[in-house]
Amino acid sequence: SKTKIVWGASAGIAALVSAMLAGVYQREGGYVNNPNDRGGATNMGVTQQVAKEAGYKGDMRTFPKQCDSEKDVYADKIYYQTYIEKPGFVPFIKLSPAIGDELFDTGVNMGTVWPSKWLQASLNDSCGTLPGKAKLVVDGKLGPKSVDYFSACQVKLTKVTFCTTILTKLDAKQKARYEAIVKANPSQKVFLKGWINHRIGNVDKKRCSVTG
Repeated sequence: SKTKIVWGASAGIAALVSAMLAGVYQREGGYVNNPNDRGGATNMGVTQQVAKEAGYKGDMRTFPKQCDSEKDVYADKIYYQTYIEKPGFVPFIKLSPAIGDELFDTGVNMGTVWPSKWLQASLNDSCGTLPGKAKLVVDGKLGPKSVDYFSACQVKLTKVTFCTTILTKLDAKQKARYEAIVKANPSQKVFLKGWINHRIGNVDKKRCSVTG
């Protein structure tokens, strides 16, 4: 099936990923090549460099969203493999779809290490030392320990409170990062308003009470 070709994931996670991808495509739009954008030519949020690293040899203006062959390079596949599967976001999407969406969207915008570190730091801040569990090392490497701590913290705070708390912390850290980028490189100020308007709070906290 197309779902299996595109994501190689279970039907349950594929449905969530499909909605997440639709949101990113809406925010990213189509082809752009802004000289101030350090990512270079971009289509649907995928930069030319990322596409080339995945094996794409064509023009970014005709970069495809989906393809029928698993061997092809296309946006859906890159997003799932590079921005969801590789950084270890799948378990978090299953535990809390809203937080998983936030990790994914931030990773697309500024690389997956940042949201991974922010998640670990936010979990430590929110739950401290849980019974039988040490605080997480904030190294941006999300593995079984991070998943286990996430799950235990979620139980301690209850799903809705946990979700809204973590989303609030992630948004605050992301906003501070944008401001730091502009302070270090004023040429990036042209993007600040868009970043704040489209990337901060774009995952509605109301989703916490619906999907956990």
